[in-house]
Amino acid sequence: MAMDGTDQNNLEQGIYTKDATHLRKNGHHRRSLSDLSPSQKCGAWVSHFQQLFVLFIGADWIYLMLLGFVVAVLSFTVDIFVDLFTEAHRWIYNLADSHVVLQYLAWVTYSLLLMCFAAGFANIVSNKATGSGIPETKTSLRGVMLQEYFTFRTLVSKVISLTCVLGSELPVGKEGPFVHVGSVCAALLCKFMSLFSGIYKNKSRNEEMLTVGCAVGISCCFAAPIGGALFSLEVTSMFFLTRNYWRGFLSATFGGFIFRLLPVWNRKEETLTALYATKYRLDFPFDLQELPIFAAMGIVCGFGGAFFVYLYGKISLFVKKQQAKKSFLMRNCFFYSALVSVLISTLTFPPGFGQFMAGQLTKKDSLISFFDNRTWSNHGIVADFDNDDYLAAWKHPQANVFIILSVFIIMKFWMSALSITLPIPCGSFVPIFIIGAAFGRLVGEGLATLFPDGFNVDGHIYHIVPGAYAVIGAAALTAGVTHTISTGVIMMEMTGQISYTLPILISVILANMISQSLQPSIYDTAIRIKKLPYLPTLSWGHREKYNIYVEDFMKRDVRYITLNSTYRDIVKILRSGNLKTLPLVKSAESMLLLGSVERAQLLGLLTQRMQHNKQNASTMPNRYKVRFQMSTEESASATNAKPMKSALKKPSVDEEEITSVYDSGLNLKKFFCSRPEIEAMEDDSDAEDDTILQEIEEWEEQQLDEQVTFNSCKIDPAPFQLVEHTSLHKTHTMFSVLNLDYAYVTSIGRLIGAVSLKELCKAIEGNTPGDGVRLRPVLSTFRDRGVRGTRTETIALHQLLEHPLSSCANNI
Repeated sequence: MAMDGTDQNNLEQGIYTKDATHLRKNGHHRRSLSDLSPSQKCGAWVSHFQQLFVLFIGADWIYLMLLGFVVAVLSFTVDIFVDLFTEAHRWIYNLADSHVVLQYLAWVTYSLLLMCFAAGFANIVSNKATGSGIPETKTSLRGVMLQEYFTFRTLVSKVISLTCVLGSELPVGKEGPFVHVGSVCAALLCKFMSLFSGIYKNKSRNEEMLTVGCAVGISCCFAAPIGGALFSLEVTSMFFLTRNYWRGFLSATFGGFIFRLLPVWNRKEETLTALYATKYRLDFPFDLQELPIFAAMGIVCGFGGAFFVYLYGKISLFVKKQQAKKSFLMRNCFFYSALVSVLISTLTFPPGFGQFMAGQLTKKDSLISFFDNRTWSNHGIVADFDNDDYLAAWKHPQANVFIILSVFIIMKFWMSALSITLPIPCGSFVPIFIIGAAFGRLVGEGLATLFPDGFNVDGHIYHIVPGAYAVIGAAALTAGVTHTISTGVIMMEMTGQISYTLPILISVILANMISQSLQPSIYDTAIRIKKLPYLPTLSWGHREKYNIYVEDFMKRDVRYITLNSTYRDIVKILRSGNLKTLPLVKSAESMLLLGSVERAQLLGLLTQRMQHNKQNASTMPNRYKVRFQMSTEESASATNAKPMKSALKKPSVDEEEITSVYDSGLNLKKFFCSRPEIEAMEDDSDAEDDTILQEIEEWEEQQLDEQVTFNSCKIDPAPFQLVEHTSLHKTHTMFSVLNLDYAYVTSIGRLIGAVSLKELCKAIEGNTPGDGVRLRPVLSTFRDRGVRGTRTETIALHQLLEHPLSSCANNI
């Protein structure tokens, strides 16, 4: 569009005026800086550098590196103290070598004292430190933030108690607890970094950082940054945000680097190597004939992992029932922990039954011996090794290597399942690792005995390496228990073995296929037993998730409010439960969903109405208006001294939330007014008092029956809705991706039900008992499983035209 000369001159004049103003400001700014004294200039530069420093410290990569450094230092410190405790245990045991009874007392008492201290410290300082912490972390990442599990007290309790538990040589690991430790460090570091950058005050962003803490926790235990990042992706999150991917890798890599660098600085190691470095041949790692054996190992480990989860669930339920009955062993945290500690220490006592399972070896020594590239046996007889060699512990004059390994696997299997149910910080990762490695070693030694000459390939003889079977067995069994693929990557990084990538992945995938079809993971089982608000995963391969619809498991009796609701209806609904959000419909006849209102908003409406009636009592009958005002003042002064009890209070009513909103402290019956007391009318006759009281009650009833005005109330016009024919699979996906807690079910706009996390969990689990054994889902009986295809979801046109929605559309 063209402009005339006047408009162009005005535009140019405006531009010149702005430029002149800008130049004057800059010139004045430069003159003001030149006029500053040296001390003022120094202060200005200091302020400028302070701003740059704060901006630099608040950078994302600084936070990630700090997180990796802190968790690595904690992990290394725990390892140092665990080694000291273990050395002290061996020193006391060897000091009492003059008598077997003294050795037994030293062996058992030392573990017992450490165990009791760990159990007492964890339950006194912070009982949220017990267990591995991964189920609680998964629940928090699901959207239900458990703040009490991410405090400094929990961190202190977890680290100190875990150190004592590992020092007692109980068959538990530190990897699961350190996932929790990494998450706690991430949460606490976010609070610290909020001093430098306001972005760390974002609650949703800080919750995402918990995933990074999980990756760092695994990386600082195995020096496996890639496997740690993948493990956090698989275990802690149902749907992973890609923007956290590089964060997890960066922090896990730096943490793993510091964790392996600290032993070099401490002169424990010469250079940076894998945690359990192996020396297998690289030119011909395995023969093709061994691949079926690796696959069979994966299948067996899948069944073994499912059975371990089943056994853990059974023991946990038994312990939970005993706690509910308040039995003698469950009265406090010491009895049960002490009993298990004495039992396991007795069975692992080296001169006793422990001689048949290498009881004198620690968990680290056992893994080193399993991954050794030498063959132990010659026709079942362990070769002669030096006394200071770890392999000498597996030689027994009365039993061959197959009996020793079989006893070790069986005993450690149930011992580990029992130990992780104790009220102490404990993990199942390393014990399962060791059991799987023992199983792989057993298979490898058996093949080495059956084929002592190995495989002849093109005139070259390649002997079987039993240690490689131990690596594959450890990865496969751990994958069967945790339902992860990342355990294979962790194993490759931990041992430095890339040449066995294909056998490891084959066994891990097959173990996952078998175990997932039989049992949930050990973390999901713990979530179910603890009854945490977490949405379970759908089992793949079952048609029930497509044949079950929302209308089969939704809650049909839904509390709602209408546009014609009275204050009495609001009070009644708030008393009936603790629903955080209530649906708003147009009327009880049409049930047309208009939106949703939060509970706090309804309480605000009641508060405003109460204050309005206090300030304006013009609707009260004139004959006792003066007395009402006098009694209101007296009631208010009495309320400050002692809260008044409700005249309408019922046993099932929870008034604490409602009463806390009202600053006056009046009861629910005197919600909109204050009833004058009889003592305030002692000058009148009894008949007149009765009349006045009756009129006051009538006036109160009128106030309660007034219609609610929603003008000042915030209404969500688009709450999440599902149709009644939405499948269980689609509902599960929506709840998982959007982190939903509830959803309304509508039919052509009409509210017909609601689905919460509770109903969805019941629908997914079906008839699954608490121990995790999957039976046929009960809800599948609602559908004809033999009929293929989907339900017809078409609606006749005349139903849409005759529906009240068309008549209500203009009134919304």
